[in-house]
Amino acid sequence: MGLFDTVKQLLGVQAEAAATDEADAEDLFGMSTAYVTMEADLGYEPTGEAALCFSDVDSTGFRETVDEVRQILATTEEDGTVADFHEDQHGTQWIVVTANDFEDLVTSVHFGADTLIEGRYGSRLLAALFAFEGTDRADEAGQRVYWVYSFRRGAYYPFVPTGTSSRDERVELKLSSVLDGELDVEDDRGYWYPLWPSAPNAKPWE
Repeated sequence: MGLFDTVKQLLGVQAEAAATDEADAEDLFGMSTAYVTMEADLGYEPTGEAALCFSDVDSTGFRETVDEVRQILATTEEDGTVADFHEDQHGTQWIVVTANDFEDLVTSVHFGADTLIEGRYGSRLLAALFAFEGTDRADEAGQRVYWVYSFRRGAYYPFVPTGTSSRDERVELKLSSVLDGELDVEDDRGYWYPLWPSAPNAKPWE
């Protein structure tokens, strides 16, 4: 079993056993205000990217549900919101959204998650990621950080990779301290699962 397969299992099977809530796409709207705090108080601005991560199901109904998401999000391209659907080398499905407006990112990711839940595929949802980058006011300019929402735990946690197998725990703790209360932050750090990038400076969905 590869490293990402282990993480996927943790986000899925093990987190399911310790789940606090069923998948709830409404929690994603918490980022609609949290991103302001990230930039104003911490110096991390949105990169214009977000992603939805879910496991595959070999069924016609699942394919039709994903196609429904694809068709609706395709209509947003004229407004500058673009969604890329792809499967990574581990067989995990990703919807990666890019947009100039952060609210459009949140809305698009929420739509994808909510559609899967309504189609009775909420158990396949693993995580949603929102990407930020440090400005000159951050602890480290150019540092890429992520807020990860675990659907199985019904909570957010910060993830700050510094390579393919290392993370900046100091910054993660700072982010969680500032945003706790504004976001429902996972209080058990054992569930802050890393979504390691496949290469240095790569993104978790690449």
